[in-house]
Amino acid sequence: MASRRGFGSIRKLPSKKYQASYTGPDGRRHTAPTTFAGKMDAEGWIAIERTLIERDAWVPPPYREQARQDAAAAAEAEHQAESITVTQFIHNWLPTVELRPTTRRDYESLLRNHVAPTLDEVPLRGLTKARVKRWWDALDPEKPRARSKAFQFLHTAMNAAVDLDLLATNPVTLPRRTRIRTKTARRILPLSRMELEALADAMPAHLSVAVLIGGWCGLRYGELAELRRGDVDLRAGTIRVERGVIKVAGGYQVGPPKTEAGERTVHIPASLLNDLRQHLRENTGPGPDALLFGAPNGGHMHSSVFARAFAKAAESIGRPDATPHVLRHTHASLAADISAPTPVTMRRLGHTTASMTMRDTHAMADADQRLAVELDAVRTAGSRA
Repeated sequence: MASRRGFGSIRKLPSKKYQASYTGPDGRRHTAPTTFAGKMDAEGWIAIERTLIERDAWVPPPYREQARQDAAAAAEAEHQAESITVTQFIHNWLPTVELRPTTRRDYESLLRNHVAPTLDEVPLRGLTKARVKRWWDALDPEKPRARSKAFQFLHTAMNAAVDLDLLATNPVTLPRRTRIRTKTARRILPLSRMELEALADAMPAHLSVAVLIGGWCGLRYGELAELRRGDVDLRAGTIRVERGVIKVAGGYQVGPPKTEAGERTVHIPASLLNDLRQHLRENTGPGPDALLFGAPNGGHMHSSVFARAFAKAAESIGRPDATPHVLRHTHASLAADISAPTPVTMRRLGHTTASMTMRDTHAMADADQRLAVELDAVRTAGSRA
């Protein structure tokens, strides 16, 4: 039975407890979220609600509860921000970011080898510009590339902390006078036509065509390693690049090429078709899913196996500096040497920008000499005119 009052009402329930309610400024009846053991407790709740209305501080209880939850969540986040370390934050953040497997592997390596050793115990809120500068100075200057990658990684991670309102600003900056310098990866000298053919001849028979396809068709190693019989169309003289493979913990992961532009059809130089036909006949299993350059057990070949064979062959032809990646640079340089339009070379290499193609393009070793011969022909022809 409800007890009428000037404001609100109290009802005694069969359970002997009291239920309090009132009509709010919104015209709706609001009931206390809990029942009360004593009537005075119920009256106290009504008195509080009436005071809120009189002070113009009242909001409907459901919204009030949400505000309370939001405040609790904010307080918890603030507590975490005060107590979490730099390394803990990055460990928690990495799984939430969509990354390519190779990028995730690189980030985890940078965290493990360059961030955690010195910043593991540093609170996230304690990471100041001065602390970042000390961390930067402690990184091995003899490894400028790794040093720069570590800095960019930490900068990216702290940007995420700013986005999550855990930091007001990103402290991972360096004074203007401190330039991040990285040695460009040692200058890559592309293979000449003769060196490319000699290198292929020096490779184990089942890997010779891999070198030729890499040099004359421009495929990445991960694309070569995932190439299957069904991707090759000898009649059309093409290779369809739709997948790549990378080594991950516990095995290999097959996925789309590195970029959207990586999915492409590459035409094979006609003179290479017989070599490819012979390779398919002698070194590739039957069926469209058979790997062209697989391991003896039929699975994917580990990149280190190819790299060791490549290094031995490169040494034998007098190019110990060459690595498997030189094949992509060689292809870009060969294309430039015959004045292939940049967009065509971009598409063939699976690049998304012209700058990427230009980065992989180098002048062939004898290009300047051949240019001088051509200029001489122009000069002498002019003098005879």
